[in-house]
Amino acid sequence: MSGFNARLFQSQSMRQEMRINPRLYQAMELLYMPLLDLQQHLKQELSENPFLELSEADVQQDLELVDEQPEERTEDEIDWEEILLDGFDVGGRKEEYEHREYIPPTAVETHDLHDHLREQLRLLDLDEREMGMGEEIIGNLDEAGLLSCPLDEVLEGAHAWLDELRGIAVERARVIEEEEERQEELTEIAELFRAYTLEEVEAGLERVQTFDPPGVGARTIQECILIQMRRAEMTNTLAWRIVQEHFPELVNHRWQEIARAVGVKPREVQEAADQLARFDPKPGRALSADPEQYVVPDLIVEKIDGEYMVFANDTSLPRLRISQAYREVARDKDKFQGDSKDFISSKLNSANWMIQAIEQRRQTMLKVMSFIVDRQRGFFEKGVQHLRPLTLREVAEHIEMHESTVSRVTNEKFVETPRGVFPLKFFFSSGLSTASGEDISARGVKDKIRNLVDAEEEKKPLTDSAIVKLLLEDGVKIARRTVAKYRDQMGILPARMRKRV
Repeated sequence: MSGFNARLFQSQSMRQEMRINPRLYQAMELLYMPLLDLQQHLKQELSENPFLELSEADVQQDLELVDEQPEERTEDEIDWEEILLDGFDVGGRKEEYEHREYIPPTAVETHDLHDHLREQLRLLDLDEREMGMGEEIIGNLDEAGLLSCPLDEVLEGAHAWLDELRGIAVERARVIEEEEERQEELTEIAELFRAYTLEEVEAGLERVQTFDPPGVGARTIQECILIQMRRAEMTNTLAWRIVQEHFPELVNHRWQEIARAVGVKPREVQEAADQLARFDPKPGRALSADPEQYVVPDLIVEKIDGEYMVFANDTSLPRLRISQAYREVARDKDKFQGDSKDFISSKLNSANWMIQAIEQRRQTMLKVMSFIVDRQRGFFEKGVQHLRPLTLREVAEHIEMHESTVSRVTNEKFVETPRGVFPLKFFFSSGLSTASGEDISARGVKDKIRNLVDAEEEKKPLTDSAIVKLLLEDGVKIARRTVAKYRDQMGILPARMRKRV
């Protein structure tokens, strides 16, 4: 019987391995960055690299290397053509650099719904127990402003922090030396931190339901609408009765059933439902914590003498060039040795690389947008229905770059056109065939469906099958289930729920 002999040993082997250049991290980030973030990034580079300085408006950007740089390529130089064609795939494990790709900055401070309600709570003349219950209820509201749990759970949550505060207060009271004074303090603590009752929770909820925006603090959408109607003094109306007694039928637009139940005509029920459309079933959304998004177009498309021209909207970007003063210093290489020489070489190469990277980003964006304009000329001339299907791969193949490079260029970028401001992603979508053999984009089909629904007869709304037939007459081949999917994506109700009586 032979045993397995485990021993350590050393060996030598040769293999080729490419490691990603750290500067390529920055190249990927520059392509990702929208205009405002790129502006801040360049200001940061100006403050950190002494070889970079702002160029005067009438001085052409200096993109050449210093005279002393050798002609042959060094390991610090970037072969942009190869990088963009390969999509930044320069070896190494993907996870080493994927997590370092550009992430848009997030707002640090926001004023959300809960802050808004707490401010109103503090304006009331309440004792500590009532204030604490109000805080607990507000903390259990979801983003829509509705109570996200039963009152029993609110009660349990209130008792949890109440017990914690009681324990802290009791420990502090025990250090009081005078027996009588200590007992008085403990009695006050017992009264102040006594257990809440369900009635106190209900009273606290009713108090929160009086806050702005109207409808906040409701337990259901039905209660939310009723609160808003009460504020609007509509408690003695047909609409109030419908919401209170026939809410499921109202949601499903069953006008005939409601009319029979309340003894009125279906048209009166529908008119009451129209009145209810002005109430918000999710009042908290207006005060969501999402930061405001300011859009500054990275590109501009203008029609000049009948032709659409593409321009980079980069006038607000700092114009960078190599500092003349520091270039003179770098020329005298004999003065610098060791770390000083390495520092100057590193900063000088980094400055040259940054100037090249910004220009390459600009040229790449112009190439991508120019192809989009050529491909989507019908949109610029006639509108959304004339958008043609377009994929990242098609753009990449035409401009001879990698698909992932095009994806980075179009990420979070906007373009100002004669038809408005659009994200670059707007021009990319799948397509459907037409009878003429040409393709139409999914967005164009959706716009056709929207127009058909807007023009339909109120008493005879178009079914999905009817929309399919009308689109076919217009030369668009589409399945009924695709129409239903597009309709749902646009928030258009089914035909039976759009029908007017």
